[in-house]
Amino acid sequence: MMDDPDTELVKGVAAGDAGAMRTMVERKLPRLLALANRMLADPIEAEDVVQETFLRIWKHAGGWRQGRARFDTWAYRVAINLCYDRLRKRRDVLMAEPPEQMDEAPLPDAGLTGREAESRRVDKALQGLAPRQREAIILVYYQDLSNKEAADLMQISVDALESLLARGRRSLQNILAGDDDE
Repeated sequence: MMDDPDTELVKGVAAGDAGAMRTMVERKLPRLLALANRMLADPIEAEDVVQETFLRIWKHAGGWRQGRARFDTWAYRVAINLCYDRLRKRRDVLMAEPPEQMDEAPLPDAGLTGREAESRRVDKALQGLAPRQREAIILVYYQDLSNKEAADLMQISVDALESLLARGRRSLQNILAGDDDE
């Protein structure tokens, strides 16, 4: 396995070096935030997840073992697990108490045009995918991980990842085609 570019930085964080942690946050924040935003479709919850991810990195950096997995893989796994925890809690709350009345206010994307509106449609459609399909699509298409890196992160084979991607793309097409009918 090749050397991890974050090895020295992680050692600094594990030693309690606040400067190393600031550098870690500067390097990793944009991608972790993008990942959480895509998984949760809620910027506030995404920020909470990323904050918790960095807290765990600060507390557990010494537990990361070079050679077993790239540091990025370890950090993504922490963030994804926290996202799944949030999604499970949402589902439990939704099942516990359905709304009494539909909100008839204009949709938040009513004033958007062009690329913004299309991006919102895709983000909304992503939420309609099975969680593992959504995770695979986000890792490969939005986080720019290779199929091998994404499969390793998800702890599945590359063939299984490619199957998830294919099913996810088909589902996205169906969801987006259904939106056009409205």
